[in-house]
Amino acid sequence: MGLLSNRVGRDSLKPGDHIYSWRAAYIYAHHGIYVGDDRVIHFTRRGQEVGTGTVLDLLLVSSGPPRSQLPCEVCTHQQDGHGVFSSCLDCFLAGGILYRFEYSVSPALFLAKARGGTCTLAVSDPADLVIHRAKYLLNNGFGCYNVFKNNCENFAIYCKTGLLVAENGTIGQSGQAISIIGGPLAAVLSTPLRLVTSNVYGIAATAVTAYCASRYAADIGMRRDVVKVSVEDLTTRLAIGSLQVIEPAMAALTAPTR
Repeated sequence: MGLLSNRVGRDSLKPGDHIYSWRAAYIYAHHGIYVGDDRVIHFTRRGQEVGTGTVLDLLLVSSGPPRSQLPCEVCTHQQDGHGVFSSCLDCFLAGGILYRFEYSVSPALFLAKARGGTCTLAVSDPADLVIHRAKYLLNNGFGCYNVFKNNCENFAIYCKTGLLVAENGTIGQSGQAISIIGGPLAAVLSTPLRLVTSNVYGIAATAVTAYCASRYAADIGMRRDVVKVSVEDLTTRLAIGSLQVIEPAMAALTAPTR
């Protein structure tokens, strides 16, 4: 795995790794947790879904493995249900390249990887706990799929850290979603500069700075609106239809510090 590339070989995978593979001409990546024995547990759009009402609903249809007319000889057939599946590594990759998501990266490395959804400053929990969460959610689900608040990357990050965003109304911890939001935000913040200067380099520098700042502040390892939730408690919250943390003050106590 290089400095700016998270590409890895299959022989380097360890149970508990958060892996991903790009889809739809690198528009979006699909994420999951490798649990060993060539198996990956991942969250897909095949369960209940809350759409965005935008063109993203069409662009991101490839977030899950494609349906094939030829059944996999390794994977058992799974009915569409709550969206969490166990697949062989080949079905998860769907012909794509294997990458490993990085945890506990330095701020410099985080900002060097300009595209979101590849790394985080947050610290991963031990592999056995990560696998326990993934397998528990395989049997109990991870709620409604939502591109911005509850997607496959959110699933994998939760399995790795046990952290959830405290408020239902805010964007989730997905780096990909934050990048989608950060681009327009950078454009908005750089707009006033266009009124006082025609310096293209200055405008571009302002936009890049705003984009990097938004990504850094919104990373799960820096946020203060997150709380540690056990996977058993998570499924209880899902059963009553709410992931909102009743005691917001807990977020400040359990948010990771650097």
